[in-house]
Amino acid sequence: MDSLENVTRGQQTQALGMSTLAFTACFAVWTIFSIIGVRIKQELSLSETEFGLLVATPVLTGSISRIFLGVLAEQYGGRLMFPIQMLTTALATFLLSQANSYPLFLLAALGVGLAGGSFIIGIAYVSRWYDAKSQGTALGIFGAGNVGAAVTNFGAPFLVVAFGWQQTAQIYAAALTLIAILFWVSTKDDPALVARRKSGEKPVSALMQLEPLRDPRVWRFATYYFFVFGAFVALASWLPRYYVGAYGLELQAAGMLAAAYSLPGSIFRALGGWLSDKFGARAVMYFTFIVSLICLFILSYPPTHYVVDGINGPIAFSLVTSVPVFATLTIALGFVMSLGKAAVYKHIPVYYPHHVGGVGGLVGMIGGLGGFVLPISFGIVNDLTGIWTSCFMLMFVLVAVSLVWMHVAIRRQEHRKHPELATEKYLSDMPDNPLPAPVTN
Repeated sequence: MDSLENVTRGQQTQALGMSTLAFTACFAVWTIFSIIGVRIKQELSLSETEFGLLVATPVLTGSISRIFLGVLAEQYGGRLMFPIQMLTTALATFLLSQANSYPLFLLAALGVGLAGGSFIIGIAYVSRWYDAKSQGTALGIFGAGNVGAAVTNFGAPFLVVAFGWQQTAQIYAAALTLIAILFWVSTKDDPALVARRKSGEKPVSALMQLEPLRDPRVWRFATYYFFVFGAFVALASWLPRYYVGAYGLELQAAGMLAAAYSLPGSIFRALGGWLSDKFGARAVMYFTFIVSLICLFILSYPPTHYVVDGINGPIAFSLVTSVPVFATLTIALGFVMSLGKAAVYKHIPVYYPHHVGGVGGLVGMIGGLGGFVLPISFGIVNDLTGIWTSCFMLMFVLVAVSLVWMHVAIRRQEHRKHPELATEKYLSDMPDNPLPAPVTN
């Protein structure tokens, strides 16, 4: 890209570092209900479904806002849009502390959800500082800002115990305001925006930004992101409640174990970006889905007691997932989710270099909607089945569908590129030369 000719490594690092810090803070605010929601549930005596709706409501706003925030970031630049978005979210977070009824909590949660829109602003901003060969790694590092969920799950329980949930919300609002100011002071407009202004070129219209959404591949990428990101957000918000309800842990312990899930699900996103650059996003997605299926199958299995007729009489035994095993499996799940999140977004600046905001906004919106729909679904299936592990059963089905769809789509692409494979009935692939007959003397 011509706009990158005069960009220095220091400028790239500064833009990436500040964007990652801002996204981390926003993500911490976005998942605040995973902790303070437990206290609100106790105060208002909410059902599991009502709690799921409360946790999921911020994700709804964060998801829908990604479409228009992505387009605005393309038109006016991430340096302007990031502080505006953060200051608006900080105001909503402060007003959250004044709510005193369930409808008001839901209304405040809609405002807090704007924090989730920060992701697409950062994607549009950071991608403009790097070429295609380095974008996967750079966006993976930026995406590691998901660690904000771990910050909330680890730190917020102690703030709630020490100061109460209202003051915790106010502390979050103040911190987000300071970071918004710091971002504006320490960053510059991205090179593409600067070049466009110098040339006098007008920004691409919102309609043109959304033109690629007709491409079916965009919706397939969005489906992948529905799991790797949407389920990650949903589980990060749901796990504290799960540990408290299923295992009877205290809120502080539940928050720390949930943070143990969120942490690898965030920081290893940078590794996922690097792996996508080196081995390809397709290989990373296969690995993500296959490992996720294994983890979710085990997590789905509810505590079960068996009695079998043995040689010398009945034999009773139980299959129960202990807390250490459960925590280990969720950590492994979070790890592969982090790889998958980076792999999905590796596709976008490569396939749609001039529509990162629009396409990335749609993919992010669908993924975010997973974070909205799934917590509510978790609560509903809990109320209907009375089985704690039903949430993992639901995610198992989601991953299985995504893996099959991806594999079928890839094979179809291979057949279009190599038509001879489509008519081959006897082999799983097409060898260049079959093994020759052995030479006889």
